[in-house]
Amino acid sequence: MKSKFTNWWQSGSPWIWLNAGAVSASIIVVFGLLLLIAMRGMGHFWPADIQQIEYQTEDGVKRIIGEHISTEFIGRIRYEESGGKAPEGALEVERRLIKTGNREILGTDFRWLDAQHIKSTDAPKHLAVIEREEWGNFYGYLNTVSEQQQVVATGGAAWSELLKRIERVRDLRAEIHTLERGEIGAINYSLERLRLKRKMLALEGDDTPDNLAAISGEEKVLDQRYQHLRKQLLVLKTEINRDQASFEVMDGRVVNISLANIISALQPNSMGVADKLFQYFHNFKNFMLDDPREANTEGGVFPAIFGTVMMVLLMSILVTPMGVIAALYLREYARQGTMIRIIRIAVNNLAGVPSIVYGVFGLGFFVYFLGGNIDRLFFPEAAPAPVFGTPGLLWASLTLSLLTLPVVIVSTEEGLARIPSALREGSLALGATKFETIWKVVLPMASPAIMTGLILAIARAAGEVAPLMLVGVVKLAPELPLDENFPFMHVERKFMHLGFHIYDVGFQSPNVEAARPLVYATAFLLVMVIVLLNITAIMLRNRLREKFKAFEH
Repeated sequence: MKSKFTNWWQSGSPWIWLNAGAVSASIIVVFGLLLLIAMRGMGHFWPADIQQIEYQTEDGVKRIIGEHISTEFIGRIRYEESGGKAPEGALEVERRLIKTGNREILGTDFRWLDAQHIKSTDAPKHLAVIEREEWGNFYGYLNTVSEQQQVVATGGAAWSELLKRIERVRDLRAEIHTLERGEIGAINYSLERLRLKRKMLALEGDDTPDNLAAISGEEKVLDQRYQHLRKQLLVLKTEINRDQASFEVMDGRVVNISLANIISALQPNSMGVADKLFQYFHNFKNFMLDDPREANTEGGVFPAIFGTVMMVLLMSILVTPMGVIAALYLREYARQGTMIRIIRIAVNNLAGVPSIVYGVFGLGFFVYFLGGNIDRLFFPEAAPAPVFGTPGLLWASLTLSLLTLPVVIVSTEEGLARIPSALREGSLALGATKFETIWKVVLPMASPAIMTGLILAIARAAGEVAPLMLVGVVKLAPELPLDENFPFMHVERKFMHLGFHIYDVGFQSPNVEAARPLVYATAFLLVMVIVLLNITAIMLRNRLREKFKAFEH
């Protein structure tokens, strides 16, 4: 007689529990990883208190001002091998990483302090944190605010005056940005188009005096407009450089900073929880909407978010019709046999090809061959500068379309196979053609499966980096692929991508400590972008599934 254990084992219950345990463990690991990334990344935007530390050195007690980043404990032997002297009987030595900022003054904006040499720690309320366009954060005490070298505020009134003038500088900076990127940018774009038009007329032999005079007239009008805007720009730049502020840094020196270089100023030690919470969301908003600065280790990631979403949307538009048409041919039109089986095996194998191989193919075929020929045929006036014969958004999207094409084909074929043949036969019996049957009966019912393939394609394409490094992604793209200049959508331009941004900041940054929290924040943001794109596709798929559920039964 079989024991209860044998019966239980043979019933398959252990494998059910094993499966459930594996799934649960995977979910816990995924959510734990996301939580770790979120905590380390999103915590970067919280306005932390600034410490003033009295630190014992060989030259006496020195004042250190900065933000406490982390604490670590190292073994006694390792510590003494690095040149330190551990306390008597201690097995470990505590060290604290302090962000001291003021990189242009101190040479580095991070330093390790041994806890045993720290005499005292304080958090004075008047310590200021200045976020700058260049050189990272600045820490110190505000002394005076000046206008054209004349002191206008000092002492307790200086801080409110500084904030008021920073707000003025912020408005001027926005006006300058609007002029440079808007009207002046449009004029430069139009002048470049006229230059190419003039060159095209010369190539075609139509550079008659009348045609050249018409172009010269347009250039003259644009130049007059540019000179007018340039005067406005010079006035604004003079205004923005009007004010300065002086600060005392931790070694006692007084440093003057132009307010044109200041983005924001805080005194976090005097802020309450509500103020810090407001500033936290403000910092996160700036991270989402600003351009990157300081070799991508400061500022925001908006161009990378925009480029990622644009590439995924364009890839989706390209891969869906290609995948659906291929699946329709394989399932509905092709005679099933050895050749079709070989094609299906090839499609399945394509899903396992390393992504970098697709990147090399995209560079060779799309960029050099296809793009180069398009330039020779349609843009000869731009030579030797390439238009489409260089990596860009279009070629990156096409490359990822090929990368994700097998997923869409397989998913669509599975959806087509699940549609009862009786529906096809009924449509044909009512007089519909095969095309009408596919278009009005088969495809609508297969749309949930098509959306499933698209969801999988988005999930893979949004996180790819290796092929994009060859076919369009760059470290910094000053111009977005979408702007106000005709034809508005510039698919030939290079673009930024969140995945490549993570790689660049994490592995190519000259300031590793400053870049680390941004790596976590950008990684978490990339996951959220992929999740939002997938949720949108899933909601659309569920609506389609509910719509055609009655036909399945």
